[in-house]
Amino acid sequence: MRILHTSDWHLGRSFHRVGLLDAQAAFLDHLVATVQERAVDVVLVAGDVYDRAVPPLSAVELFDRALHRLAGAGVPTVMISGNHDSARRLGVGAGLIGRAGIHLRTDPADCATPVLLADGHGDVAFYGLPYLEPALVRDEFRAAKAGHEAVLGAAMRRVRADLAARPAGTRSVVLAHAFVTGGEPSESERDITVGGVASVPAGVFDGVDYVALGHLHGAQTLDDRVRYSGSPLAYSFSETTHRKTMWLVELGARGAIEAERIDCPVPRALARIRGRLEELLADPGLARHEDAWVEATLTDPARPHEPMARLAERFPHVLSLVFDPERGQDDPLASYARRLAGRTDQQIAEDFVAHVRGGCGPDEREGAVLRAALDAVRVEAAVREVTP
Repeated sequence: MRILHTSDWHLGRSFHRVGLLDAQAAFLDHLVATVQERAVDVVLVAGDVYDRAVPPLSAVELFDRALHRLAGAGVPTVMISGNHDSARRLGVGAGLIGRAGIHLRTDPADCATPVLLADGHGDVAFYGLPYLEPALVRDEFRAAKAGHEAVLGAAMRRVRADLAARPAGTRSVVLAHAFVTGGEPSESERDITVGGVASVPAGVFDGVDYVALGHLHGAQTLDDRVRYSGSPLAYSFSETTHRKTMWLVELGARGAIEAERIDCPVPRALARIRGRLEELLADPGLARHEDAWVEATLTDPARPHEPMARLAERFPHVLSLVFDPERGQDDPLASYARRLAGRTDQQIAEDFVAHVRGGCGPDEREGAVLRAALDAVRVEAAVREVTP
């Protein structure tokens, strides 16, 4: 069976205030063309169809057109909701849409109810695990703890139980939207940390033939059977080095996997440049970036006059300006930035407690209180995002 694995479309998203709807439409044209040209049997979309819970009408119309084209081509599509989607909104009409071959899996309670598709070697069971916000689905899965590993582990136990009851030789594919240990994040994914932990081990998914992951925006192979497709477009300058692709996966008769990366259209190259303003304006080596979307980091000790306007004369598509002045080792601002670099919210909060108490940091109980407070704020934000 030939599977096209995609994720993280983020329809409706912009890039530093530049609309991407035309680029997203071009990607979907490319997806449909690939389905037809490469004789794809099923399309998988592993979450974050939209960029936010209430997407703009233009994004909804684009999604609607894509579904009509896939259904018209007679190619089944299986998709799950991600942490950016409103599962309830995305899942409206799922039963009716399913009759057209578009299978939406947005309800955690249905994670062990597969979409069954067949090829010449028998059935393939596709299990859709929508994004599982631990605090919201803990009761559904009777998880001992409200953590990502606990709820995903419980969901996968249901999947394995259903698979074990099916005829021998039934192959299996799981779609999931999660941060799996070993994956490399970028700056454009929303934080899903719970209790100081964001990732789950890949072993959670043991027992199935292929795991189609979404959430991280870079295409990655954690092992031959566990892969991220990544987003089809770059959504932050941290993705400058990404090669944006989809996975074309061949699932063999006995569950063997062969995978090929299919490149996605690139609307415009990205570039990150760094240095003093006059150097950036004069450096001939930067000529290759003059047509790119540019993020410029200026290192001038003092902020130059009208830097954005001057940069735009050479780089007309400059979108982001960052100031990182060259500072001496003894500069207090430089040392403060170094102390914060790479630290989590939990670590910063604990450092603050230690600072105001003369070096005495929080004990285990106080650390748990801080962790619970940070989790509560994040969950409240998540609930606001998905509640009508």
